[in-house]
Amino acid sequence: MARMTSAELAALTMPEPDGITTTARLREAGVNSHAIASRCRPGGPWQRLLPGVIGLGEGRLTRRQMQRAATLYAGQGSVVSGADALDAHGIHLPPPDRLHILVPPHRRVHSQELVHLERTSRLPEPLVDGGVAFAPPARATIDIARRETEPERLRRLLALPVYFGLCSPDDLRAELEAGNQRGSASVREMLRSLGSMGETYLQGLARELLEMVPLPPPVWNVTICDALGRPIGMVDAWWDEVALGWQFGAGGKENRGPKMNHLALAAAGVVLVRTPPDQLRRQVRRIALELTSAFANAAKRRRPRVRALGSVPATV
Repeated sequence: MARMTSAELAALTMPEPDGITTTARLREAGVNSHAIASRCRPGGPWQRLLPGVIGLGEGRLTRRQMQRAATLYAGQGSVVSGADALDAHGIHLPPPDRLHILVPPHRRVHSQELVHLERTSRLPEPLVDGGVAFAPPARATIDIARRETEPERLRRLLALPVYFGLCSPDDLRAELEAGNQRGSASVREMLRSLGSMGETYLQGLARELLEMVPLPPPVWNVTICDALGRPIGMVDAWWDEVALGWQFGAGGKENRGPKMNHLALAAAGVVLVRTPPDQLRRQVRRIALELTSAFANAAKRRRPRVRALGSVPATV
């Protein structure tokens, strides 16, 4: 291999994010086509990842490098969707072999071994992380769901972003109706069978809020019994070590039965925080402070003789 020119040396130290660049940028930096081809040969220090996209290093690519390479290949305005987008929002699914990239309808590029390109006139407003654009949760979920054929995987996929408070069931339905109808029948039927998922959505918002609060994980959806083992009420989240309960799913409706029996819970010594569900997004800081203060107060007093039934660990 020929000795490196000063331009090539400069290219190696170019501030290219994730060590991924394009042949166009290398040429602008003074590296000619022959030098690029030479350094991308087997055993060379660079690797050609996609047409016009170069990795300035050797070895196996990270997923982030693959995302960077895919969007550089797809061009300006391209958006990463599917499992990679959900991963960017905090939902970790097994990564597919090919990245799902949304591009404008006029873009003259084609799918490759690494990249599945979807032309769309409905490019979403993305979340941009380190220069890579990711589709919002509802769009990313529906883009996967249209291609999912296994019912149980489809059910879990549609429930996950709702569970984590990233979008509502209505967001998923609106996205499904607005997009390409190919592959939508089974998704529509599954969304219908899942219903409103209202409690799931609220719990997702609550889980998201608790990430801001310096408290141990609670257990979810439990019935509280008094010292004689008699049920006295229900809570949405429960910190057993201090007998602290949090109710947020009842919406202030007194016809919800045991869940709203807050007087009996208070009489038994339970410290109870009650939050109207419409405040879970709008009053995050206030609720976080309220929960922190309630936990501290609960820890100071003698724990009452109550116990929880039906505890569900705070995991997915």
